[in-house]
Amino acid sequence: MAEYTREDVVRMCNEQDIEFIRLQFTDISGTLKNIAVTVSQLERALDNQFMFDGASVEGFVRDEESDMYLYPDFSTFEVFPWRPQHGKVARLLCDIYTPDGKPYAGDPRNVLKRAVEEAKKMGYTFQVGPECEFFLFHADENGLPTTVTHEQAGYFDIGPLDLGENARREMILTLEEMGFVVESSHHEAAPAQHEIDFRYDEAMKTADNIQTFKMAVKTIAKRHGLHATFMPKPKPGCDGSGMHMNMSLMKDGKNIFDDPSDELGISKEAYYFIGGILKHICAMTLVFNPLVNSYKRLIPGYEAPVYTAWSCKNKNHLIRIPVSRGESTRVELRSPDPTANPYLAIAVALMAGLDGIKNKIEPPAHMDENASSMTEEQRKEAGIKTLPDTLMAAIEAFREDPFMQEVLGEQVYNTYLEEKLNEWNEYRAVVTDWEVSKYLYRY
Repeated sequence: MAEYTREDVVRMCNEQDIEFIRLQFTDISGTLKNIAVTVSQLERALDNQFMFDGASVEGFVRDEESDMYLYPDFSTFEVFPWRPQHGKVARLLCDIYTPDGKPYAGDPRNVLKRAVEEAKKMGYTFQVGPECEFFLFHADENGLPTTVTHEQAGYFDIGPLDLGENARREMILTLEEMGFVVESSHHEAAPAQHEIDFRYDEAMKTADNIQTFKMAVKTIAKRHGLHATFMPKPKPGCDGSGMHMNMSLMKDGKNIFDDPSDELGISKEAYYFIGGILKHICAMTLVFNPLVNSYKRLIPGYEAPVYTAWSCKNKNHLIRIPVSRGESTRVELRSPDPTANPYLAIAVALMAGLDGIKNKIEPPAHMDENASSMTEEQRKEAGIKTLPDTLMAAIEAFREDPFMQEVLGEQVYNTYLEEKLNEWNEYRAVVTDWEVSKYLYRY
């Protein structure tokens, strides 16, 4: 992460002909927002003098306490490569503060800051590498998104089968111009589905990068006449999009998950970290999989996990330990999808893992057998639970675990819960095409 100072930002704006600055922040649902200011207002922006109406942002504040201030994080300064080269546009990601100069409790970035600080107290640095999947569909004649695609490519296919190859190439070049280290990219299992993997980093940097990644991917897709969507399951009958999280803890410059003397090559801290994740996974599912649509992905028969098993080999399990060891030893959590608010998702995963380490929570035995081939009684004996299968089931699990309020804080917890209940009730009121075709004629 670049450690820019206030003076660095001013200098770069002058040297690079920056005309507009976007002061960006994230709402509770994970949507990126911004206020644009001209470079003439840069000094005011860097002095934390710009405020916005928090009552107009989903999940923030009530009308009577609506004034919120944007505090730019200088290290997040970035120029948008896709904007004009004269009068360029740059951005700064911001923390949200109250008028009395205190961090706003409802700011998702603040939730992650608290979790990172807790890890720091224990001597740890949390490293996270996401695997972000998305679909590229055609836009209609009005530029509006559809779920139409002309391609039938699958895993690792190349052009001309992979019709999104050129768009994906430009996305990668754009991301690299913005400082990303893109490690790999490929066509995914479903037609029109793609994955771009960028290098792991410290927790806050990774969360910021996920937000930047989504914005860049959508912007470049539009330039190709396509619509990029991170919706978990936009079409039935094929795999949905996930956002696997590869996690490791560093201490004194060493990956503490690595232990060559262990049967699996992982340390006691790694086992405890997994134990903490598994203890709280059902409650955390509401954060990792926040939409009604998320649970159309988490069903048997596809590659997304359904049961809380873990393994070094089976990629269908909730947690996998990839084969690499040494400094590359990591825990891969496979249930999150790309609609998760990255600040909240990384925060709850970190705190659950730390809970496991603090309390020495042993996970159930690892298993390479596919849990879906076991009977319910066998899974119960093995300590394997089933993940929530609807948004409402996830809401109930979220309510039942006091850990969630401890991590998120009272305001984010209550607001997030209210938003998800509203979404579920809105969904329940809809009569779907499936219901009409199934029941109208018969009854």
